[in-house]
Amino acid sequence: MPFRFELFIAARYLRAKRRQAVVGLVTLISVGGVAAGVAALVIAMAVSNGMQRDLQDKLLGSTAHVMLMRTKADGIRDWRPLLDRLRGLPHVTAAAPSMYEQVMVSNGPRAGFSLLKAVIPAEERTVSDLLDKLTSGSTKELAPGASTVGSTTGEHPPIVLGSDLAETLGVTTGDTVLITSPQCQMTPIGVMPCSWPFHVAGVFHSGFYQYDSAMAFVRLSDAQKLFSEPDLITMISFKVDDMYHADVIGKEIAQAAGKGFDTNNWMEENKALFHALALERVVTFIIIGLIVVVAALNILIALTMMVMEKTRDIAVLMSFGVESGQVRRIFLLQGLLISLLGTAAGLVLGYIGCWAGAHYHIPLSGDVYSIDTLPFAPAWRDGVLVAAASIGISLLATLYPSSTAAKILPAEALRYE
Repeated sequence: MPFRFELFIAARYLRAKRRQAVVGLVTLISVGGVAAGVAALVIAMAVSNGMQRDLQDKLLGSTAHVMLMRTKADGIRDWRPLLDRLRGLPHVTAAAPSMYEQVMVSNGPRAGFSLLKAVIPAEERTVSDLLDKLTSGSTKELAPGASTVGSTTGEHPPIVLGSDLAETLGVTTGDTVLITSPQCQMTPIGVMPCSWPFHVAGVFHSGFYQYDSAMAFVRLSDAQKLFSEPDLITMISFKVDDMYHADVIGKEIAQAAGKGFDTNNWMEENKALFHALALERVVTFIIIGLIVVVAALNILIALTMMVMEKTRDIAVLMSFGVESGQVRRIFLLQGLLISLLGTAAGLVLGYIGCWAGAHYHIPLSGDVYSIDTLPFAPAWRDGVLVAAASIGISLLATLYPSSTAAKILPAEALRYE
């Protein structure tokens, strides 16, 4: 075995009882520091992975991969033949029409702004799963049918609200809310707002605050009547077979749709979010990695003190023919052993911490973090990266004391012994 002699001496120095107990204490602190740094890095990387995974999963589940719109924002007319044609394009797995409008939703003195999305439920479910996340009520009333907006029979059209929006308004399934559109009725003096009552048919909870606090679904025919557009949609949403090529597929869809159309995709809409998460991951690794650097300084101190304590032993070994390179390797291996012990302990503690965090579901404020529980997604690649960084930094810390030990002159060291 290479370096068997050096490894034996290094291990003996770690296990041996020393006259200077402070050296042993510093060594233990070094091992603990490396373990703490590695554990903190593993947990931080797992949280960063979990945040990115959960946000991406919720986004992809709650929104389509590609969205087709008119470049002039004047809406899509005669959309049924276009929809049928685009559904047959390569890479397109599903498509659904929708209509968006910003409105105010109120319940007495309580009010909030909402992005009203008018849909056909059966088709919307093929591109989004928000309607499958109801906590109460049903989406059956959103099925296509004659509009009941402004009905004189007392029958109010249905609406499905996000859970946080419903909580803000203080309503539950079966209650009535008032929808106010800023541009609804054309009059001689211009466009005037109008209001219509809707009854709450259901409440959904996606776990993504931006949707739960501001999204509401209504029947497509009701929205078209509400906004005085009898056969108009504002967007066609698509699911594609490769979401990571949504930009390329989106260009093909826009080209097939013809002049006056453009597309957007989930990557472009959330580019800033995912760039921020990637930057946060790098910054987290650097900042928490400073704990490992501090632990490496402890290793440097421990080995330097050990070289001073073992000067006589080193001189005796060298007088018996041990080469300076072997002495250097003894202290390099000693630092490596400290690093390996700390890294192994840190990895175990880190992954146990990740398991405990994922098992007990640490709550978060949804309006701040967009998700309601702290996610953990430990990856073995992160463990390898953290271990390599820890061992590498620790080995750098052993260079000075090991070089100092190799430069000891036996005659000078033993002169006064």
